Amino acid sequence: MNLSDRAKNIVLTPKTEWPLVDAEPTTVKDIYTGYVVPLALIPAVAGFIGSSLIGVSVPGLGTVRTGLGVGLASAILQFGLSLALVYAMALVIDALAPTFGGRKDMLSAFKVAAYSMTPTWLAGIFAVIPAISFLSLLGLYGIYLLYLGLPRLMRAPEDKAVAYTAVVVLAAVVLSIVLAGVLGVLLGRSIDL
Repeated sequence: MNLSDRAKNIVLTPKTEWPLVDAEPTTVKDIYTGYVVPLALIPAVAGFIGSSLIGVSVPGLGTVRTGLGVGLASAILQFGLSLALVYAMALVIDALAPTFGGRKDMLSAFKVAAYSMTPTWLAGIFAVIPAISFLSLLGLYGIYLLYLGLPRLMRAPEDKAVAYTAVVVLAAVVLSIVLAGVLGVLLGRSIDL
């Protein structure tokens, strides 16, 4: 299935799309190159355009923009850390599967991690216009996709889906904070250079 159809279907009709994802023969590499990489570029590129080229209007100061070098470094690091987050989430999903009555299957765990991130990446387009970047919160819809995908792909019982989802989301939040800290440290060093 092509990228746009998969993204549209996973967002609009997830209950019918997850079984197709489950049955689809693929590899982690194929999902990374054909799906994760193009979609993870959306918030990185949009954030660069919004912060470095468009900027934010600040009363009394005018338009404030991030420097091109820092903006580009931030976009590259955000993109790289986004790729790392998907893999780390897949590891967590796979490791937790037996705890919630599911089966360990790294490919299925990666599918759940990658495809449930779709709304987050798509909502990243709002970073192009900093004044409406708060609309990126629409990416939280991915939690619902995760909730639907975990029982189907990891074979966890439906009655444990809420708890499984909650623990994975908590782990994702912790991983995001750690990765944001890494991004901050790396950006801080790039500013010093």
